[in-house]
Amino acid sequence: MTDHDPPIDVAAFKALLEARAAELRELSEISAQSRKAVELDQASVGRVSRIDAIQRQSVALANERNRTLELEHIKAALVRIDEGEFGYCVACGEPIPVKRLNVDPSAAKCVDCAKSFPTR
Repeated sequence: MTDHDPPIDVAAFKALLEARAAELRELSEISAQSRKAVELDQASVGRVSRIDAIQRQSVALANERNRTLELEHIKAALVRIDEGEFGYCVACGEPIPVKRLNVDPSAAKCVDCAKSFPTR
């Protein structure tokens, strides 16, 4: 962070992260039915319909994995807030620019470290 960066409003970021986590949990509940196993009863569902259902289920499962991963990142960011470490890179300890946090409030690394170490 440079002298030109605005200060981090931790409370605002915490509220934003909590709201996003609630939204992700709601989306997970809404999509639960589409992730259930596809019936293989040929008498009730035709072959093409079953293939479509399997494909929709696959997409729903992938979306759920992405939601779960995002929730993990949000939980980690909330822990950093509670520990007073929010806004600092977990790799190098340098401040994360507010612009980066505005794009991704759960960002754990500064841009340089994110490029060098792509995993969160």
